Amino acid sequence: MTKADEAYVLLADMIETGRLEPGTFHTEVGLVEEVGLGRTPMREAVQRLDRDHLVRIRPGRGIEIPSNSVDEQLRRLEVRRAMEALAVALACERATSAQLAGIQALTEELDDIHELDDYARVVRATHGMLCKAAHNEYLADAMTPLQGLSRRFWLAHVVDGPEEVLSGKRLHLQMLRSILARDAEAAQQASLQLNDYLVRFALNVATRNARVGRLGAPHY
Repeated sequence: MTKADEAYVLLADMIETGRLEPGTFHTEVGLVEEVGLGRTPMREAVQRLDRDHLVRIRPGRGIEIPSNSVDEQLRRLEVRRAMEALAVALACERATSAQLAGIQALTEELDDIHELDDYARVVRATHGMLCKAAHNEYLADAMTPLQGLSRRFWLAHVVDGPEEVLSGKRLHLQMLRSILARDAEAAQQASLQLNDYLVRFALNVATRNARVGRLGAPHY
């Protein structure tokens, strides 16, 4: 991993977990101090984050952390739904024995998890493994930021952590176990059910926000 890759991963994690809050502006110098890496790798990482829609470079204003609205989440999920269904089908066909062993280990770890932070960490790892097992770098490049942004929205709006972990874990386990069985049809069905859950979650956030008067209902 290069220094630029390291900076990208660190900043993406800070965005996903909310340490860099939506709507805030940052300078390159400030991010260098925050992350502890040099100006050149930071500049390369920020440019890549901008291409992946994880930040927005605003000339004369700085580096903006994008908003995290329900409408944006629903548009992301439209794309993620199609790409993830393709990815799990390819993983069923193309995953190596070593990758299946990795998926098996993550499945066992996920099955024993109940805490939100641990769940988010393992889900991030399963998404990374899924992208690798599909053996299509173009698909992986497109999916990775979408998955991170989807997790960011979910983490920012979880109210009942144990209940949401239970719901999400059940669906992720169905998908992973289907991949382990190389059952593409079942894996795709589980993937679609997982995305349906994420859509319902986003719509529930919109309803909750409308109830407290912070946002109107989404235009969807």
